Amino acid sequence: MAASVFDSSLYARLFDCGEAGRLFTDSAAVRAMLLVEGALAKVQGAQGVIPELSAAAIHRASLEIRVDPGALAEATGQNGVSVPALLNQFRSEMQAPEHAQYVHWGATSQDIIDTALMLRLRQALLLAETDLREIIKALAEAAKDHAHLPMPARTYGQHATPTSFGAVLAEWGMPLIDAVEALPELRKETLVVSLSGAAGTASALGGKSAETRAELARALGLQDPGRSWHTDRSPILRIVDWQGRVMAALAHMGQSLLGLTNSDTQELALGASGGSSTMPQKQNPVSPSALVALNHQHGGLRATLQAASAHQHQRDGGAWFAEWLALPQVFLGTASALQHGKTLSQGITPHPLQMHHALEAGLGLIHAEALSFALAEQMPRPEAQRITKALCLDALEKQVPLADLVRADYPDLPSDLFRSEAQLGHAPADALAFATRADHL
Repeated sequence: MAASVFDSSLYARLFDCGEAGRLFTDSAAVRAMLLVEGALAKVQGAQGVIPELSAAAIHRASLEIRVDPGALAEATGQNGVSVPALLNQFRSEMQAPEHAQYVHWGATSQDIIDTALMLRLRQALLLAETDLREIIKALAEAAKDHAHLPMPARTYGQHATPTSFGAVLAEWGMPLIDAVEALPELRKETLVVSLSGAAGTASALGGKSAETRAELARALGLQDPGRSWHTDRSPILRIVDWQGRVMAALAHMGQSLLGLTNSDTQELALGASGGSSTMPQKQNPVSPSALVALNHQHGGLRATLQAASAHQHQRDGGAWFAEWLALPQVFLGTASALQHGKTLSQGITPHPLQMHHALEAGLGLIHAEALSFALAEQMPRPEAQRITKALCLDALEKQVPLADLVRADYPDLPSDLFRSEAQLGHAPADALAFATRADHL
């Protein structure tokens, strides 16, 4: 097995992360760092901090020069960061020492690495939003079509009361809409530039340091945090928290699909399923299983990032390195989950007959709650609950449908009491509300 499934040729389709994969490569990291260096020089040139001619040369070179990440490996191993080697290579490639001397003026390695990271995270969030909207659209269309299709709701793995398939789809999709709607504020508060110098004091950036930071943020389309965040990893943690919400919603869908497609239930079919090496009949729910697995991974990596957020003093190599180890895996795991979510949301097919059979197969006990409330209109509720429970036990003991026992003793109860279509509550409305909200997203 490869060191990471996301870099594996063998598992490339099982854990496909789509376009997000290209954002977490050495080449992407180097390119983003050069863009930051170029933008910084351009801003400082406009401010007169460095010569404007040198700034223009540096900015142009940052767009044109390509640096091989492999050439930086040895020095990165020695220095712990790649920026010193990157600067040496960049200055050499510029072949203009009179201008190259002004590259990286007043900044520190963490400023460049963190700002470059934010440029890539911005793109990753955009890709995630696109995928989420596609999933939501597919779920919403199905929810609208099946708003009134009855099926058993389940709690603790057992039949509870009737619901509708559309309402189940809405349950999966509503948290995803919440996540999309949270993105504008998330971007505003987390996609921030870093420019604070060696110890967070901006001492080498001169008297215009705050103005330089603000202008750099504008140049890169990021936010100005108004301070140093070298040791405050809140921007990273907040983005990962948002991903956690997405992962939890997708894993809930995955877990539910595992239950609804198992051999004893078969109320749904998936558009794609996997085979077994020895059992020809198997149609394994691969994508739902992948969603569950990716959520497990996310939880562990999220804990790593939480621990790594506690830095010592003004810079902490161990904490920072731990973030590097975990963060790409978090983003690629989320991206992979979204790919599975797209596949699943577009291929789920309900089996109405199987749903109907499940509703009818349990002697009508799924209607026990409705019965207790119907009886409560004729007697105190505790008495209604006692009688309902006794009738349920009697139905199980005699293997007689609950409706038959009830009709014998209480013939005046509503005629549709044991019809699932009449006991859906606001499930159809929930399904349609989700579809409407998705349309307006």
